[in-house]
Amino acid sequence: MSGNTLGTLFCVTSFGESHGPAMGCVVDGCPPGLELSEADIQHELDRRKPGTSRHVSQRREPDTVEILSGVFEGRTTGTPIGLLIRNQDQRSRDYANIAETFRPGHADYTYWQKYGIRDYRGGGRQSARETAVRVAAGAIAKKWLRERYGVVIRGHMTALGPNAIRFESFEHVDQNRTRPSSTSSSSSWTRCANPAIPAARASR
Repeated sequence: MSGNTLGTLFCVTSFGESHGPAMGCVVDGCPPGLELSEADIQHELDRRKPGTSRHVSQRREPDTVEILSGVFEGRTTGTPIGLLIRNQDQRSRDYANIAETFRPGHADYTYWQKYGIRDYRGGGRQSARETAVRVAAGAIAKKWLRERYGVVIRGHMTALGPNAIRFESFEHVDQNRTRPSSTSSSSSWTRCANPAIPAARASR
């Protein structure tokens, strides 16, 4: 199976499955001398991790990252950086009833058609859990770009369904679970994502 490696000069190879012992990646191409610790990466993982609201997976994972290689005395050495995130809340028995069923909106059927085998426990490699290691690798790239070239990478939600969201400030992004840059209409965005929620409940 190809497609597990991204990049050319800054290269990231991911490994692991949603319900395996761990997810991880190897980052190759990070220059030497960058100050790097688990805390630099953990901040980004904490923003992504599941179980933080009803809009995301309810799986409870601490997503604690471990740096296995490529860092010595707090600085990158220029050699491959090994990152590991251990799975702690994988409940494979919850998926037993879909072992012979393909879920709509997922990659179950296409994966099986292409490779003739699939890991039905949470989707295996095609699970969104695989994005955790992409976030971890991205945190390293973001830190290098910021410190070496002054490049700051940010993102925010600009629309939800037909509702455009007016930009106010990046300071608001982490204050709301849907990541808008505005605080003016959060209850209406919640109702847009969940139309069945009454206005009174959404505004709580």
